Amino acid sequence: MKNLMVAGFAIAGLLAVTAHADQSYSPRAGKSYPLNVYWGDTHLHTTNSADAGLVGNSKLGPDEAFRFARGEEVVAHNGMTAKLNRPLDFLVVSDHAEYLGLIPNIRDSNPDLLKTEWGKRWHDMFKSGSDEAYRAAQEVVSSMGTRDQKIKDENLTRSIWEANNAAADGNNEPGRFTAFVGFEWTSMPGGGNNLHRVVIYRDDAKLANQMLPFSAFDSEDPEDLWAYLETYEKKTGGKVIALAHNGNVSNGLMFSEKDFAGKPITKAYSETRARWEPLYEVTQIKGDGEAHPVLSPDDEFADYETWDRANLLGTEKKEEWMLQHEYARSALKLGLQFEEKLGANPFKFGLVGSTDSHTSFATAEENNQWGKITSLEPSAKRGDYKMIESTVDPKLNTYGWDMASSGYAAVWATENTREALFDAMQRRETYATTGPRIVLRFFGGWNFDKDDAHRPNTVDLGYERGVPMGGDLTNAPNDKAPSFMLLAAKDPESGNLDRLQIIKGWLDSSGELHEKVYNVAASDDREINNNALMPVGNTVDVKNATFTNTIGDAQLDVVWTDPDFDPKERAFYYARVIEIPTPRWTAFDAKYFKLNMPEGTEMITQERAYSSPIWYTP
Repeated sequence: MKNLMVAGFAIAGLLAVTAHADQSYSPRAGKSYPLNVYWGDTHLHTTNSADAGLVGNSKLGPDEAFRFARGEEVVAHNGMTAKLNRPLDFLVVSDHAEYLGLIPNIRDSNPDLLKTEWGKRWHDMFKSGSDEAYRAAQEVVSSMGTRDQKIKDENLTRSIWEANNAAADGNNEPGRFTAFVGFEWTSMPGGGNNLHRVVIYRDDAKLANQMLPFSAFDSEDPEDLWAYLETYEKKTGGKVIALAHNGNVSNGLMFSEKDFAGKPITKAYSETRARWEPLYEVTQIKGDGEAHPVLSPDDEFADYETWDRANLLGTEKKEEWMLQHEYARSALKLGLQFEEKLGANPFKFGLVGSTDSHTSFATAEENNQWGKITSLEPSAKRGDYKMIESTVDPKLNTYGWDMASSGYAAVWATENTREALFDAMQRRETYATTGPRIVLRFFGGWNFDKDDAHRPNTVDLGYERGVPMGGDLTNAPNDKAPSFMLLAAKDPESGNLDRLQIIKGWLDSSGELHEKVYNVAASDDREINNNALMPVGNTVDVKNATFTNTIGDAQLDVVWTDPDFDPKERAFYYARVIEIPTPRWTAFDAKYFKLNMPEGTEMITQERAYSSPIWYTP
């Protein structure tokens, strides 16, 4: 009888377990939303980019770039050993499609290159010495800017493209480090107006090798690039996106209200652009592109690492009307108008930061700044180097001191793989920082309460009751305004947090565009009075390039409800996190090289992070 009873209890227990097999005691079981943020650079150049290789980066290729991003020590061109403070999680090597691999072919005296007139010319100039090499570089860049293609040999391009993709596959380690295949399409209409895009593949070399990169020699028109991307996906079954960058040197073209041919933007254009370009590079070495003080005069943080003298090559002076078509906030506002008018938003993009470094080093830290090109690697003279030497007006020159340290891309994904990171980019669950690894969550919804930001399951609540950054809110319930849950934690190796802000842009009933910056959380128990907030203070010792975290907070959390919400008005919201003041890279240079900096050189910075927007549609 005892044995039967034991057996009976055993059977009953089995039945009980079976009945509840679809449930779990573990709170994470069955949930697929991303819990991890991954850090990387979506825009990096190696010796395979002609403008990098011809001005000093003569030996560091994709393999060295990936190894550096993974945290290995690499010897720079100035002989110094370089290493990241912390490894990255992913990297896109995005060498220019135009004259891809020119320097390796010159370095190796490739016989096929020497058979071409201009290949031999540039080979001989490069081999003869620095002055001639610099002249060769100028000729190459001029050729790219004017679309005067001097060398046409698909075999030369193919050999470098396949080697690049093999390096990506060889360094890709799912779960630990993601090496993306990519390239840059370098459109510069007018000989210097930047329309560049970085193309990022979800795929491995086997698929990517089936088509050569699309170059500006093929076409300067973004619509032709999008057609190429569509052809690639249909031919290979792969996936690919494009990342627009650096609108601040496009002289009004990046977010123009007309297409490349000068015709008004159509619904088809808007849908196609939004399909292929889900992200925008809002901050990088050539300046910060979030906002401009002329466009946002009431925003005290708008004038940050501003580049607004001229176009990319200094051939055309900046005019004020151009600005609204160059900066992310303004473009997001213009997108609302297009959506109202056409039923589609061409500028519906998420935000990332990246370096655009041409040294093979993905560095964005102020105390570990290796510049855009090898001439701007650490030295006592790099600040005086003319990064852009205008042929029109010396006042349009840009010097080494003008370089920003920006930036990095942060991606919320389920795992560190090509597939998971790419899918997160495609759904715009990304954010940008100017370098620090600030952890940022941003959710929007209709049912958050004020205590949700302080609960241990805030992320669960964010996904269950709302949408994450990059998402959409629709169908406002009666008498309800949207609430936004914003959570931010400092980078442990950077400054404390000063404040949290939410930037809103909206389209009113008369068709006018508006914006407002809301201070929603402040450190040090400072009170926000009618949206006004006193400065956090400043602990920077410029002479010694130091600061202390005796001001600011390590973490700030808030649930904020829009007090000015109108359910009939289209709007977007994104978060901006501001750090306390810290030393700029120029302060570290001044200390290390014992320099007296030129008057007016910025020595202090307030680093920041920008979330991707959340859009509201009536």
